[in-house]
Amino acid sequence: MDKNEINAKVFKAFCDSNRLRIIEFLKIGEECACKLLEQLDIEQSTLSHHMRILCDSGIVKSRKCGKWTHYSLNKEKLSELKTLIEEMI
Repeated sequence: MDKNEINAKVFKAFCDSNRLRIIEFLKIGEECACKLLEQLDIEQSTLSHHMRILCDSGIVKSRKCGKWTHYSLNKEKLSELKTLIEEMI
């Protein structure tokens, strides 16, 4: 996958209001999927879909803890994205 395809995945991840809400929640810190479900009032399958897109883009990291997955922002990736946007403007 070339650089433009990778960047397209990242920008696609930002193109949904639920995913933007998830990013807002994760700005505070790591969050369990169970808490995200409560805050977003969506089905588990919908959350899984959004988290897959966010994780595939590299914006979000995940780690398993028992039966739950915990998510956090990937600050390195977001820093790279900030640099990319600055280079574009």
